[in-house]
Amino acid sequence: MKRILFVTSLCLLASFSFAQKKAVKDAKSAMKNNIQEARDLIKPALDNPETATDPETWKIAGDIEYKVFDDQRTIESLKDATGKGSDEAAMYTGLYNMYAPYVKADELGQLPDSKGKVKNKVRDDIQKNLRSAHGYYINGGIYYNDKQDFKKAADFFEIYWEMPNLDMFKDSKLPLINPLDTANTYHVIKYYASISAVQAQEHDRAIRLLNKIIDEGYAPNSAYKESDPYELLAAEYKTKNDSVSFSNVLAKGAQLFPDNVFFTSNLINEYIKGGRIQDALTYLDQAIANDPNNTCDLMTVKASLYAEQKDYTNAEPTYLAALNADENCEKALEGVGVLYVLQAQDMKEVAGQTTNRKEQAELDEKTSALYLKALPYLEKYTDLLRARNADQADIRLALTKLQNVYYNLSLLKIDKSKELEAIDKELGL
Repeated sequence: MKRILFVTSLCLLASFSFAQKKAVKDAKSAMKNNIQEARDLIKPALDNPETATDPETWKIAGDIEYKVFDDQRTIESLKDATGKGSDEAAMYTGLYNMYAPYVKADELGQLPDSKGKVKNKVRDDIQKNLRSAHGYYINGGIYYNDKQDFKKAADFFEIYWEMPNLDMFKDSKLPLINPLDTANTYHVIKYYASISAVQAQEHDRAIRLLNKIIDEGYAPNSAYKESDPYELLAAEYKTKNDSVSFSNVLAKGAQLFPDNVFFTSNLINEYIKGGRIQDALTYLDQAIANDPNNTCDLMTVKASLYAEQKDYTNAEPTYLAALNADENCEKALEGVGVLYVLQAQDMKEVAGQTTNRKEQAELDEKTSALYLKALPYLEKYTDLLRARNADQADIRLALTKLQNVYYNLSLLKIDKSKELEAIDKELGL
């Protein structure tokens, strides 16, 4: 009885296997007239162990989808003559669906047989079809991008990017990418794939693609600058709260593109946020050397770091160096003016604690000198703000600083009542 059951089971298995092989042939026949029937027939064969390892099974699956794409492509090419447009959704669905089965079929075709020989019978046809369809993956990406389906757009652009690296084209004497393409379309599409992944908020995918585009090297083009992928990659790491990778990309970007303020400012901010003041100062020196045109901003940041630590000895010459590079450097004018005011306030506190009149008079004199030293810088800073019609809130803050200096000088018996009255009037006091 058991033997009968066993034999029956074997017969059933053989029958099922035969049925799946027949389904592959039937699918091949059906795709000429009924695409949906062909799809339904081939689907079980892709999972059945007897047919799933056969390159022909996967090739037929790809052929079905290629036919959908090619039929619609033909309709589109005859549009002017027939007046009938293609079904773009169907065309790009077929284009997308054909790729993975074709790749799978070629991979299986490359496996050696029992004698260790490779006889890939499907490669030529697959290679021909993929070659003819390659450029249409750009169109598909644009189609889905226009529909704001950025994930699907990234899928199409990435396939266009990935296809030339398939073994079937690496080994081909005729490259898939035209070496005479001076517009570097291939490199542009790499960027579009990355941007689409960013727009789709597929952060891990965006990071993978941006790292890949960086690793593969830059070619001049009209779509993006060499620094752009680094900026996008840094932003993606920041979105994922990966502060280590964020800082590493900023450091790399700042090294490669010293004129790029994005990397410089963000890296210094990261160092400052992390309490790595010495690292920030060290890097600022490097950044200033690499980007002398940005001395005003960079030197001012460096000076402010010294000032925050009450290291006035280093802060003052650093502010002055910024002004030496640009006499109208607003941040340095404000910074050095405030620096003298802070020192004057410290001196004023010391003077208020002494009971020795001679010592107090000497301290008052030093305090007055510091306020007077601050005055021309703060006055020029305010004048520059007025001249460029700066935000009223910024002008008011500048006026308040001047008001403080005029008021304290008046207390120290240096008459600034006229200037103080004008400031109060402008402030509406």
